[in-house]
Amino acid sequence: MISDPLAITTLIAGAAALAFALDRHVPALSKVGASLLCIVFGAVLSNTGLVPIDSVTYGVIGGPVTSLAIAWLLLSVNLADVRRAGPRVLAAFGLACLGTALGAFVAAVVFGGVFGADTWRLAGTLTGSYSGGSVNFVAVGRGLELPDRLFAGATAADNVTTGLWLGATLLLPIWLRRFYPPVPDDLGASPASGEAPEDHHPFFTRMPASTLDLALLGAVGLGLLLAAEQLGRWIPLIPSVLWLTTIALALGQLPLFQTARGALQLGNVALHLFFVVIGIFSRFSEIMTVGIEVFFFTLIVVGLQGVVVFGVGRLVRLDLGTLSVASQAAVGGPSSALAVAVSRQWQGLVLPGILIGLMGYAVGNYLGFALGYMVRAAGIGL
Repeated sequence: MISDPLAITTLIAGAAALAFALDRHVPALSKVGASLLCIVFGAVLSNTGLVPIDSVTYGVIGGPVTSLAIAWLLLSVNLADVRRAGPRVLAAFGLACLGTALGAFVAAVVFGGVFGADTWRLAGTLTGSYSGGSVNFVAVGRGLELPDRLFAGATAADNVTTGLWLGATLLLPIWLRRFYPPVPDDLGASPASGEAPEDHHPFFTRMPASTLDLALLGAVGLGLLLAAEQLGRWIPLIPSVLWLTTIALALGQLPLFQTARGALQLGNVALHLFFVVIGIFSRFSEIMTVGIEVFFFTLIVVGLQGVVVFGVGRLVRLDLGTLSVASQAAVGGPSSALAVAVSRQWQGLVLPGILIGLMGYAVGNYLGFALGYMVRAAGIGL
């Protein structure tokens, strides 16, 4: 077993780099996406006993590095660009968030007797996760103080369910296409002449950034972490992660940060280191430790989200491409939404999927805390 922190850090960085490389060069694996590959690699390292379940490295990556990823990614979000996703995609993403909240509330009612006083924490954490991805799982889970034992089991269950839903959003457009309107031509368009699909891929598009750009982003990112922690101490009713989300999103609208290059790239690197750690925490034995109910809890949340998205989506005549990408953006974040759009050759949904996925990083945090406190106010599990 590898236990040296530097060796573990090297292994995590290597796993993330390998995931990016496979996503870039192996067409079959590009359908899975680098994010899910990182989680799988981490799970393999952990479940085979190559790395320990506890290490100081995990604490650093899961703490300040993940917080920096949130700050950098939200600094890269220009709210004016969200309009480019189009009303259809935004409506589908809204359905996904609504379905997630409904699913979490129903799951809390069903399993309130199992998880007791922690039901509201688990419901809020999974609402955050399935409204923006795993980075929200950690942010909301930490903010709601989900117990370590339940956190570990829910992490493993969350990753299994996320993988299952990725497969579902890849296959449902094939199975259900005769029941839905066709994907509009502008969304299913092929790349322009002389343009490769990866030209729109946020992991592979070349973006020149100066040393000044990177130094500024490093200083601002750390400053945001410090400010959020301080505000969290001064106003403890609002968790520090919500301060971080709000301030980073607001600063990202200033001209200075709209022209600063590298925020998206730095955020993605830090985020995928975190995905490997999430995979390391995904020991299947952890699910059994807290009970298989935690897995069924995640299935109810995502299952009802799917019912709302594809059910209501059909009633309002949204196409399967829009619904699949929006649903996956909520459950897995921008990179897995990108994997669905690229694998199904919906070139016109690549940018919208990325945009709403990035918005999910902010929306998921607010929605997760709100749903958690709503469940607690309703007295479920208490």
